[in-house]
Amino acid sequence: MTDESDLVADIEALGEKLGRAREAITRRFIGQERVVDLTLSALLCGGHGLLIGLPGLGKTRLVETLSTVMGLHGNRVQFTPDLMPSDILGSEVLEKSKGGARSFRFVPGPIFCQLLMADEINRASPRTQSALLQAMQERKVTVAGADRALTPPFHVLATQNPIEQEGTYPLPEAQLDRFLVQIDVPYPDRETERDILLATTGVEEEEAHGVFTAEELIAAQRMLRRMPVGESVMEAILDLVRSFRPEDATAPERVREAVAWGPGPRAAQAFMMTVRAQALLEGRLSPSAEDVVAMARPVLTHRMALTFAARARGETLGELIDEVVAPLRGGAGVAA
Repeated sequence: MTDESDLVADIEALGEKLGRAREAITRRFIGQERVVDLTLSALLCGGHGLLIGLPGLGKTRLVETLSTVMGLHGNRVQFTPDLMPSDILGSEVLEKSKGGARSFRFVPGPIFCQLLMADEINRASPRTQSALLQAMQERKVTVAGADRALTPPFHVLATQNPIEQEGTYPLPEAQLDRFLVQIDVPYPDRETERDILLATTGVEEEEAHGVFTAEELIAAQRMLRRMPVGESVMEAILDLVRSFRPEDATAPERVREAVAWGPGPRAAQAFMMTVRAQALLEGRLSPSAEDVVAMARPVLTHRMALTFAARARGETLGELIDEVVAPLRGGAGVAA
């Protein structure tokens, strides 16, 4: 009983600290609470986030602020077609000592940080994109045959422009699947845009300040895994993930005719982690089916693809996900 009481107290203390972090971030990234919550969720779960939004919506500002508030050493890489893997990972250089002896010395690249912003990640060639695969999954890189561990925690927040596709290389499915969530960054509403103008065009701007340290974030990630998930929530996750696989017997007719390929087990794992983070950010001790509904789009959108016929009809994954998820809002199962 004491262990349970301690866990409850620890979760409540973490929730209060997260509230302070969220407040510190939203003072600089104004009016986009949902985007902030999803980004914080990705970090709490120890995962990576893919930010989708047009230029000028504050994605870079968000990542920079997040780095300061969460106490992480951050780097930013602008992805371009001529970027090489060594520009991200680092390389060995030949040096000559004072005595005349020559030896190789490893010069680490910008990936050796705790929060990497991969700006416009789809503008780099597939060869360069693939340099991130090992780091995102295994938290290490291999250069010149030697494995080099990345300092924990390690997170990638990548950005993409949803409109401009000229001169880009779409991310392969294997890499998309490594992003815990896809975070859509929308235009602000009128009142929010007014607040942005007042906050950013004056003499002084709100400064970010640290709330977490890297060690405290690692401890929070461990604690998140101890949060209980009820059997009904787990069943809702399994039902939902399997209902989007067109070859599964439980998939609705709409999914069978519109989805080319569906989410794999990583989607279910992402749900199990992100629903806990969602509950924690809202001050609750365990997730509910409503958290599964709330995380459906961020978890599933980048892990599925529509058929050519569905795209030709003008259908979108977001609309399809909302349609299939709708029965869960009332606590029922997914409709067949």
